[in-house]
Amino acid sequence: MRVEGFESPWLDYSDSASIASALDEVLEATGGTLDAVFNNGAYGLPGAVEDLPTEALRTIFETNFFGYHDLTRRVIPVMRAQGHGRIVQCSSILGFTVMRWRGAYVATKFALEGLTNTLRIEMRDTPIHVSLIEPGPISTRIRENAIPHFEKWIDWRNSPRAEQYETSLVRRLYAPPAGPDWFELAPAAVTGKLIHALEARRPRPRYFVTRLTYIMAALHRILPTRAMDWLIARY
Repeated sequence: MRVEGFESPWLDYSDSASIASALDEVLEATGGTLDAVFNNGAYGLPGAVEDLPTEALRTIFETNFFGYHDLTRRVIPVMRAQGHGRIVQCSSILGFTVMRWRGAYVATKFALEGLTNTLRIEMRDTPIHVSLIEPGPISTRIRENAIPHFEKWIDWRNSPRAEQYETSLVRRLYAPPAGPDWFELAPAAVTGKLIHALEARRPRPRYFVTRLTYIMAALHRILPTRAMDWLIARY
């Protein structure tokens, strides 16, 4: 990022010291002010819930959830002192719906949504605005980046679902990258929503991104739980 002209301090959501150091570097460069924070750093850990070691779940929560909370708590005093601020959390379509094999990621995003919704209400008496961005399929490397975590934690060959892994998850996980499908959008689609959340006088509480996100949100409003379970299980 520095090569492209961006000031980008090192920040690892799983390392509290790096979070503190990165924020200190930014505040030193700005004279102690910070208009906004966009929490956007997460990884996937595919696998059936019954095959997911508890330690693996703790590890993914460190990055996908606890790191966000750590940074958010550090920036709130800065924003209170300066009299304004925006906190934008990158959630997911999997922050309000579920998907087979994605239990670990789903758990972190559901937790993020609950905490962020609570924070938004609690910040109503402050000049700090809190928003969620909920993307669906975006053209990124999240699938490829999930492979090392899958290989580290999921013993799928000894799972009672080994055949399902082989014919479904493993086949998709290791398949060569395919072209974008009808539901998938480029990262710029998220950027557009982020700009609105950062610049609008009254930013929205949540921003859907991609057709699939809008469709699933509508279906959750109109279909009973059993019907949604049947629909999701078919994918």
